[in-house]
Amino acid sequence: MIEILKLLVFFVCTVLVFPIPVNGSYKPNVLFIAVDDLNDWIGCLDGHPQAETPNMDRLAKRGVLFTNAHCAAPACNPSRAAVFSGLMPARTGVWSNDSHRIDAASPKTVLLPHLFRNEGYETLGTGKMLHGKVTGLFEESYNVNQRWSPFPKNDVRYTKVELPSKGTSNPRHLMKDSLGRQVVLPINRMPSDRKPNKPDGESFDWGGFDVPDTDFGDTKITSWSMEKLRKGLGDKKPFFLGVGYYRPHIPLFAPQKYFERFKDEPGKLPFVVTDDLNDIGSMAVKWAREPVTAGSHETVLKHRQWRAAVEAYLACTTYVDYEIGRLLETLDKSNASLDTWIVLWSDHGWHLGEKEHWGKWTGWERSTKVPLIVVPPKRLAKQFAPEGSRCDQPVGLIDLFPTLTDACGLSTPNNLDGESLLPLLRDPSKQTGRALVTTFDKGNVSLRTIRWRYIRYSNGEEELYDLKNDPNEWANLSEDPRLAKVKERLALLVE
Repeated sequence: MIEILKLLVFFVCTVLVFPIPVNGSYKPNVLFIAVDDLNDWIGCLDGHPQAETPNMDRLAKRGVLFTNAHCAAPACNPSRAAVFSGLMPARTGVWSNDSHRIDAASPKTVLLPHLFRNEGYETLGTGKMLHGKVTGLFEESYNVNQRWSPFPKNDVRYTKVELPSKGTSNPRHLMKDSLGRQVVLPINRMPSDRKPNKPDGESFDWGGFDVPDTDFGDTKITSWSMEKLRKGLGDKKPFFLGVGYYRPHIPLFAPQKYFERFKDEPGKLPFVVTDDLNDIGSMAVKWAREPVTAGSHETVLKHRQWRAAVEAYLACTTYVDYEIGRLLETLDKSNASLDTWIVLWSDHGWHLGEKEHWGKWTGWERSTKVPLIVVPPKRLAKQFAPEGSRCDQPVGLIDLFPTLTDACGLSTPNNLDGESLLPLLRDPSKQTGRALVTTFDKGNVSLRTIRWRYIRYSNGEEELYDLKNDPNEWANLSEDPRLAKVKERLALLVE
C-alpha cells in the first residue's frame, strides 16, 4: 500500500512539474466567438466611458487582451474570409462585401474549421461566422431567421405600396411584435440614405423592443451553443465551436431593458473636431461622407439622432455581452472547462460620427481596430502569461489561423499570411516591430505600427498619423517635411 501511495505521489508531482505540451498529443477544444461590427467600445479597452461589458472584461482578466489588434479588411466578407483562410484579400480575391464568399471565390482553400475537422475535431457553428449562413462551414450548424431584429427576415420587407415612401421620414412599415403590439419601422423615423429602392428592411435604424430576449436571434444562438455544451460536447473528441453574434451590427435593435440606463444618463457623443476632413484628400472625404455601409452623418445630425444612435450601439453591445456571459458560464460548468481555448474577436470596427462617417470601410483606427481576447485552457495556464495580461504590440486577425493550429498541435499550412501569437501569449511585453496591413478595396491600403498609421489611396493620396500623440487621427502629417523619411519607410512596407 505504501509503495502504491509513493507511485501516486510521484505521478502527481510529475504532472505538476512537467507541463502538458501545447504541441503534441494533447488536443484542446476551441471556443471561437465572433462579434459583428464591434469597435473598442468595451470596458477593458476604455473606448467609451459608458461601455458596460462586464463579461468581456472578466474574460480579458482570464487571459491576454490585445489592445492593438486590427482586421485585414474593414468589412464583414473580406475580414472573415481572411480570418478563416489565414490569407489576405489580395490572395483570396474577396475584397468587399460585394465579392463572392470565400468558399465560392476560392473553393480549394482550406478553411479553419475544415482543417480542424480533418484533424479529428468535431466542428459546430452558429450565427455569423463567414459572411452569411454557416451551412457548409461546420459539420453541424444552426442558422437563425431573426438575425437583425425580433422579426423573421422575410417579414421585414416593404410592400409595393410602402416602398415609394422609403427615403422619406414617413412611417413605412407596420408590423406586430410577439406580444401583438403594433410596431412602426423605422423606429428612428429617419429617411433612408442607403439602398432606398430595395424592399429589404431599413438597416440604418435603432431603438429598443419591449419583448423578451428570446425574441432575438443572438439569444437563440447562445441557447443552442449552451445546449451543446450541457450535453457533453467534447466528451468523445475535441471540438471547435464557432459562435457568431450579430449585434451590434445595424440595425441597432436590442431588448428595451438595455436602453433604460440612458434615461438617467444620456449617451456621451464621441470626441470629434469640426474641421477633421480639411487636411485629407478628396478620395478620403468621399469615403467618409458617402453612405456606403450605413447612412450619412448629415442625415443623422439633421434628424437629431446622433445621441440615440450612440445609446443604441452601447445598448446592443451590453446585450451581446450578456449573451457572451451566459455562454461562458455554461462552458465553465461543463466537462470542457479545463481544456478549451477561448478566442473573442470582432471582424472590424465601426464609426459613429468620427470623421463624419457612419459605418466601416475606412483605413482609420476606428474602422480597423478590433477587440481581441485570447484565453488559454485552464490546464495550460501556467505555460502562458499571467491572467489579465495586456499586449500593446500590433497584431492582426490574420494571426488567428496559425495561432490556433499552433496552440492545438495541428499541421499549420505553410502559405499563411499571419503569425502565431503563442510567443506573445507567453510574453506580452515582447517587442515585435510588426506593421499590420488593412486593405479596403483594391489599391487602398492602411498600415499600422506601434506608433504610426499610414494610409495610401488608389489615386496616390496619403495620410500619416502619429498615434502616440494623436490617437484620434485628427492631424494628417503626410506633408510634414520633418517626417518625410518616416513616411517613405512606411510606404515601402505596403508595396
